[in-house]
Amino acid sequence: MQIVTHPLYLAPVPLYAKLYSGTGLIFDGSAPFVKQTFRNRAIIATENGAQALTIPVVHDGGRTAMRDVRISEHGNWRHQHWNALASAYRKSPFFDYYADDFAHFYEERDGFLLDFNLRLHNVVCGLLGIEREIKELQPGEELHCNSNEILDLRHIAEPKALENIAEYLPLPYYQVFAQRNGFIPHLSIADLLFNMGPEGLLVLRDSSAN
Repeated sequence: MQIVTHPLYLAPVPLYAKLYSGTGLIFDGSAPFVKQTFRNRAIIATENGAQALTIPVVHDGGRTAMRDVRISEHGNWRHQHWNALASAYRKSPFFDYYADDFAHFYEERDGFLLDFNLRLHNVVCGLLGIEREIKELQPGEELHCNSNEILDLRHIAEPKALENIAEYLPLPYYQVFAQRNGFIPHLSIADLLFNMGPEGLLVLRDSSAN
């Protein structure tokens, strides 16, 4: 079964749980960009609880396709995001192992949000050992969502949708600040990766029944 989604920024764990049991991934970059979604926002666990990291974008407020949205270099967001990730996960078991794989993303400048998200996705899949075919939905291309062949998860871009994902049950795993804040589900895949390393694959496997 192929998974259809929007290109998300360090996407939530549930998406990767579904991808684990899928055969491929189709990114929809043609749909209009929507603010305050995981297209440009990731949620991590800090000492004070969940924290959102939002990439600023150049957006005129119209129906701009995701593939045409540029990252804004106004402000110092790259420095802030990397500092937040390092602060949240420097004591996690695998941060030192993976830090170099992510650090350069916050030093380079990418023009388009979609490209930035896809490059991060490829790194995540490589570190987890998830090898799935990736395709991009082309402008004007129709997608026939047959339940036996394609699972449409584009709604996962909306934060509220994470509470109602069919045949998905978040499996608690080690989190640095769990003793203080309790287990926080539905976080960015970065949380699972830094905390669990290669064993994160087992969490993905056991979280999704589909």
